[in-house]
Amino acid sequence: MNNTAATMRRSVLNISTANLRNFYRLKISRTTLAIVCLVLATIIGYFDYVTGYEHSMLLFYFLPISLAAWFGNFAFGVVMVVVCVTTWVFADVGSGIPALGFWNIGISFASYMLFTGVVSKLGTLVRELDRRVDERTAAYEREMIERRRLDQEIAQVADRERRRLGHDLHDKLGQHLTGTALAAQVLKEKLAARYSPETNDAEKLVQCLEEGIDFTRNLARGFFSPELRAEGLVVALQNLAETISEQSDIQCVLHGDELIPIHDATVANQLFRIAHEAVTNSVKHAAASHIHIRLAMDGSELCLSIADDGVGFPENPRSGGLGLHLMRHAAALSGGTFDIRRNGGKGTIATCRVMPL
Repeated sequence: MNNTAATMRRSVLNISTANLRNFYRLKISRTTLAIVCLVLATIIGYFDYVTGYEHSMLLFYFLPISLAAWFGNFAFGVVMVVVCVTTWVFADVGSGIPALGFWNIGISFASYMLFTGVVSKLGTLVRELDRRVDERTAAYEREMIERRRLDQEIAQVADRERRRLGHDLHDKLGQHLTGTALAAQVLKEKLAARYSPETNDAEKLVQCLEEGIDFTRNLARGFFSPELRAEGLVVALQNLAETISEQSDIQCVLHGDELIPIHDATVANQLFRIAHEAVTNSVKHAAASHIHIRLAMDGSELCLSIADDGVGFPENPRSGGLGLHLMRHAAALSGGTFDIRRNGGKGTIATCRVMPL
């Protein structure tokens, strides 16, 4: 209840502040302002006449004077001071005042003039401050747009470099290691035909080369997934899940719909990178036995979630963790939001939500 009341008070305060800001930023023409001020002065003067000189209406004349000084300028405020003081004097004379107090007239005129100067100066300062705030806001918005544009360009350059590096690892280094492994296999067979004692060493060499080929392919897949470019995000995530299941004792399963359209290559690449990083963290640090990757539409948003049943996300995680920064940055580049938290009582769930294009 206390939180609800505080929220309601904040909402009312925000609405009131916004309405006040819109009011003092109104643009009123000189003619309209003059008519409004004269009408107010006339109405106040009429009530001043009706109530008699015994009941002063001097305070109410501050209203047209303040409007003239705020929305007009100091000179217009001075004119309205003269009008209001004259109206007040005629109202008192008309209501039968026995004698005019010229001292009172002078004090009232001086007070109105001082008030006019303060209001006019305050209005000028507020408008200048508001203009500077608008300029700073516009400059900040331009800076954010430029930063997002640069982030997109950096992401595209990084993706191109990752694809190039993955392509070199997969096609060049991988093929070189494959050829070397075949040569080592031939050497092993020749040594085995001669019953050479070095056969076992040759066999170990072949096994090391095959492990190097697998390592190179997995490393290349971490930099660039050919399935992501050729067949789509769901297929790439499926291959990621199968690779994790084959290389570890963890059961990794994809729950996704192949009909989900993702036409933006940047969004698809960043989502795959988030999934890859989250799954890798689960394998290395979570001590999980099951990992579930889900890709589905949640209303108008595309939701990617990676959940495991491991030790769970720490209550006070390291804010400087590289993996978290990479996933949050990838979500920002795709125009989405990223959240990671404990998955109930056990495990961790990382979620990224984006608007599909």
